[in-house]
Amino acid sequence: MLRNLHIKNLALIREIDVDFTGGLNILTGETGAGKSIIIDSIGMALGGKTVRRLIRDDAPSGLVELVFEIDDPEILASLGELGIDPEDGVVLISRKMQGSRSVIRINGETRTAAEVRAAGALLLDIHGQSEHQKLLHPEQQLALIDAFGREEIALAKEKTAASFRAYAELKKQLEGGELSEEERSRRISFLEFEVQEIEACGLREGEDEEIETLYRKMKNARRIVSAAGTAHELTGYDSEIGAGDTIGRAIRELDSASEYDGEIGKLLGSLSEIDELLGDFNRSLADYLSGLEFEEEEFSRTEERLDLINRMKSKYGRTIRDILASKSEKERELAGLYDYEEERRKKQAAFEKAEAELAVLSKELTELRKKYADSFAREVMKQLAELNFARSDFAAEIRETADYSANGRDAAVFRIATNPGEPMRDLEKVVSGGELSRIMLGIKTMFAAEDKTETLIFDEVDTGISGRTAQKVAEKLSSIAENRQVLCITHLPQIAAMADTHYAITKELSDSAAITKIEALSEEESIMELARLLGGEKITENTIKSSREMKEMCRRSRNIVL
Repeated sequence: MLRNLHIKNLALIREIDVDFTGGLNILTGETGAGKSIIIDSIGMALGGKTVRRLIRDDAPSGLVELVFEIDDPEILASLGELGIDPEDGVVLISRKMQGSRSVIRINGETRTAAEVRAAGALLLDIHGQSEHQKLLHPEQQLALIDAFGREEIALAKEKTAASFRAYAELKKQLEGGELSEEERSRRISFLEFEVQEIEACGLREGEDEEIETLYRKMKNARRIVSAAGTAHELTGYDSEIGAGDTIGRAIRELDSASEYDGEIGKLLGSLSEIDELLGDFNRSLADYLSGLEFEEEEFSRTEERLDLINRMKSKYGRTIRDILASKSEKERELAGLYDYEEERRKKQAAFEKAEAELAVLSKELTELRKKYADSFAREVMKQLAELNFARSDFAAEIRETADYSANGRDAAVFRIATNPGEPMRDLEKVVSGGELSRIMLGIKTMFAAEDKTETLIFDEVDTGISGRTAQKVAEKLSSIAENRQVLCITHLPQIAAMADTHYAITKELSDSAAITKIEALSEEESIMELARLLGGEKITENTIKSSREMKEMCRRSRNIVL
C-alpha cells in the first residue's frame, strides 16, 4: 500500500508529508485548496507527464516521493522481474523536477519513465475523469469483457493471435509477390544477368585483400627498388661509403694491433661478428633486389582485377562474402520465378489453410466473448442497482468487424437504458459524467477480488451525484476497501463519513503566498469537517448533530462494533 506521500515546491504546496493507512482514506477540502495537485503529483511520480509550470517560482526544483509497503508475494515477484528488489518490502519512488530535466529513482536507483510506469501499474491504480472516459472506447469495452473471461479467453486470444500472425505473413507474401507474365520475364532476365555477371568474375573469399596488397607493392615498386638499392650500397663492400667496407678497414686496423693487447683481441672478435651479420643482411638484400621485377603488363592486369572487384562491391556488397551471398539469394529468387505458378499455388493453398484456421479460432473466441459478455452485463446490472441506477438495463454486445486482427474479428459495444421504457442506446450517447463514473466504480468492484493492485485512487467519483446515490457510492467504496487501500477525493459528506481515515486539505493565505496543507483528522475534527461539507461556511449545532448521525449510520452499515 501507499504508506507515505511527500511533495515539495509544487503549485500551492510548499511542502507536505502525509502518512496513509489501510482501508478507505478520504481526502476532503474546499474548491481550490489543491486536491488535484496531489493526484497530479502522484501521477508524475509514477512516470506520468510532467507539468513544468507546477514548480513554484520561488523554488529551484520540485519533488514528489512515494513510499510503498508491499507484502503480496506475486507483486514482489513481478517487481523482481523489473529489476526492483524491495528492501523489507519497501519501495521508494521519487521524482525531482528542475528546469527542463527530471530524474526518477526507485530505491535510489535512476530509472526511465517507462520503467517506473511499469512498476507503478503493479502498485497503484488511479481512476479519474480520463479513466472513466476510456470506458466509452470500444477497445476498452472489449478488454473488460476479455478480462472478465480470464484464463479461458486469454488462452483463446493467444491461439488466435498466433494464427493471425501466420495468416498475415502469408497474405503479405501473396500480395507482395503478384507479378504479371511480363514483369516476371523482365525480373528473370535481370536476375540472370546479375548472377552471370558475378559468376564471370570468378571471385573467391580473401582475394580482394591479396590483390590490394599486391597492387600496393607493384604501384610503389620504383620507390621500393630505390630504397632497397640505396640500403644495399650503404651496407655493402663495393664502395668507400659502404658500411661493410668501413668495418673491413676497422677490422684490419684492430688486427694489426691485437698482438700488443689482449683487450684489442676481444674487441676485434665483437666487430668480426658484426661484420658477419652485416654481410648476411647485405646478401639477403641483394637476393630481394634480384627478385624485384616490375612488369607493366602484370601491373595492368592487377589494376584491372582490383577495379573489377571494387565495381562488384559497389553493386552487390561491401565484401566478397556479401557478393557471393547476394548471388545465392538471387539464385533462390530465380528458382522461385522459374516455378512461379507452382510456388504461387503452394502459397495460395497455405494462405487458404491459414485463413480457415483463423476463421475457426476467431469464431471460437467470438462465442466465448458472447458467453462472458452476457455474464458481464448481468454483473454490471447488479452493480448499477447497488449504485442507485433505478431499473436500468445494460447489455454488452459483440459485433463482427470487417477484417481479421490479432484480436480476432470482434468489437464490443456497451448499451444502456437508464430509465424504464427507454430504448437501449450506445453508452457514449446516453450517460453523463456522473453516471459514467458510477458505472466504472461498479465494474471496478466486479474485478476487485482478482485485481492484485493494493492501492486504488478514486478522483471525481462523486461527480453529479448526491443524496441516496452518494450513500450507495460510499458503501461501494467501503466494500472495495475491505481488502485493499483506497484513496478517494470527494466533496460529499455521505462519502467522507465512510472514511477509515479522514484527511483535510486546506489552503492557508498570507500576504506573500497561498499554501496547501494536508493533515489526518481526529474523530471530532472529522465530524467538524463533515459539518462544513453539510452546512458550508456557517456550522450550526444541527449540522454537527447530523454529522455525528451520518458517522454512526456509516459505522452500522459496515457492521463495525463500537
